[in-house]
Amino acid sequence: MLALAVAQIEISMRDSDGSVEMLSNSFTSMVGQVKMIERTAAALPDTAENAAAKAAMIESCATISGMMHSAIVAFQFYDKLTQRLSHVTSSLGSLANLVSDARRLYNPYEWLGMQEKIKSRYTMEEERLMFEAMMAGKSVKQALAIYTDAMEKKKQKATASSSGGEEEDIELF
Repeated sequence: MLALAVAQIEISMRDSDGSVEMLSNSFTSMVGQVKMIERTAAALPDTAENAAAKAAMIESCATISGMMHSAIVAFQFYDKLTQRLSHVTSSLGSLANLVSDARRLYNPYEWLGMQEKIKSRYTMEEERLMFEAMMAGKSVKQALAIYTDAMEKKKQKATASSSGGEEEDIELF
């Protein structure tokens, strides 16, 4: 169980380099403001005097929107960190309760029950795969490789399905 906690912490630290919810909300609001500016610029009349400025404003708004969208996606990792650390603290709490009770400590059904409780808290398939790898006796390094591979496949699938050019919604975990 402790090896699983180590794996979760390592993944969380790697994925969550300083993301903050307040910044995410600010960027989301800024995207709306930039879209409003872009619509306003697009509504300006097409005249010889303002054509270049209008085109530059619309292009800059599109560039800024893309950059902010990327930043918002990066902020999603903060939510992952919070979720993982919640799992770790719950798991460690369950483990501490079990090992502190001599009647439960040597009861294999107590250990199985704790493992099932921990497994049931995972919402991401990749974390369940990592958990199952650890329970099957894999090393932390092997479990992390399984997790990383599953995440890479998920990203590839998402990239393939979003290549239709439609704007995708941002979802926090």
